[in-house]
Amino acid sequence: MENCRSEPPITLLPQHGLANLAFLLEVVPVKLWKWEQENLPSVVHSIRTAIAATLSLAVARLFGLPEAYWAAIATLVVMQSTLSATVLISIAATALGALAGALVASYFPGNVLVFAAAVFVLGLLCAAFRMERSAYRNAGVTFAIIVLIPRANAAWIIALHRFFEVSVGILVALALVAVWPERPPGSAKQNAE
Repeated sequence: MENCRSEPPITLLPQHGLANLAFLLEVVPVKLWKWEQENLPSVVHSIRTAIAATLSLAVARLFGLPEAYWAAIATLVVMQSTLSATVLISIAATALGALAGALVASYFPGNVLVFAAAVFVLGLLCAAFRMERSAYRNAGVTFAIIVLIPRANAAWIIALHRFFEVSVGILVALALVAVWPERPPGSAKQNAE
């Protein structure tokens, strides 16, 4: 028969609760968010981002794209970035990543060295075409999604789906920004004066 001795329960704090609570409040200062006019841009940005991501998901589902969640993810990435990259550059970078992903996944599936070389070459191509780092990010993420996630369909079909899903996300995000531009900080104060 096994030894069934009882062990004391694990506690996060020693026995003196109030003293430890005071200690934690002193050691782990937490700044709580409070309502102030200067926080309004963050609230508006959160609303805009939630609406854009939801619209992207809905549009991708409307078109029957198989992994529509990538449209929402692309929108989240675009909404958190500076929007200096143009729509065409973002979509071109996504196409570049999809093309590279289709080639690597078709001819060199599972080869880590080819994956590394392709990521490097994508960076060089983006630099050669004078694309910003955000374009390299789009190309690299699209490439990695195609190459690293095993699927039953042919790599070219997966690449085409990723291109459309990510492009929908980019276009919806940029359309929302065009319709509902973000105000620069301080513009609310200037409008009130």
